[in-house]
Amino acid sequence: MGRQFQAVCKTLERHHHQASQLIPILQAVQGEYSYLPQDVLNYVASALDVPAARVFGVATFYAHFALEAKGKYVVRTCDGTACHVKQSIPILEAVRKKLGLSETVKTTPNLLFTVETVACLGACGLAPVMVVNDEVYGQMTPAAAVQVIEEIQAKELAAAQGAVIAGGVQ
Repeated sequence: MGRQFQAVCKTLERHHHQASQLIPILQAVQGEYSYLPQDVLNYVASALDVPAARVFGVATFYAHFALEAKGKYVVRTCDGTACHVKQSIPILEAVRKKLGLSETVKTTPNLLFTVETVACLGACGLAPVMVVNDEVYGQMTPAAAVQVIEEIQAKELAAAQGAVIAGGVQ
C-alpha cells in the first residue's frame, strides 16, 4: 500500500471492505481527491474483490462522480427550460471565454475553475441560474457572471499574495 492510498484504505476499513458499500466508498474517495483517479478505482476494485468494470460502471453511471480532476470552484450553469428561455447560453459562453475554456476543455490548467452545464438546478424562479460550488446566483447576465468569476479570481490572488508575504518572501 502506497502513501497515496492511505485515505482510501481508511475509507475501505470504515465500510468493512463490503462491495455493497461501493457508492458510499466512491463518494468518500471523491471527497478526498475531488474526483475518482483511475488508479484509485482499480485499487478499490481489487480491495473489494470486485471486477474493475463494475467499479468503473458505477463511477460512470452516476453524474455525481467525476473521472477527471475538477477545479477548486465548480461553476455550473443551468440550461433547463426556464434558464434556456431566459438566455443561459450567453452566460455559459461569457464564463468560458473569461476562463479560456470550451465545451471540451472544462477545467482551467491551474485547477482553479471547472465549468459545467447541467439540465436543471431546481431554482427556476431565479432563472437564469449559475451555481459556484454551493452558492446560487440567480437572474444572471453574462456581465454579472463574469463579475462573479473576477471576484473569485481577485480573492484567490489576494490569498496567494498574503501567503507569499506571510512566508517572508516579498
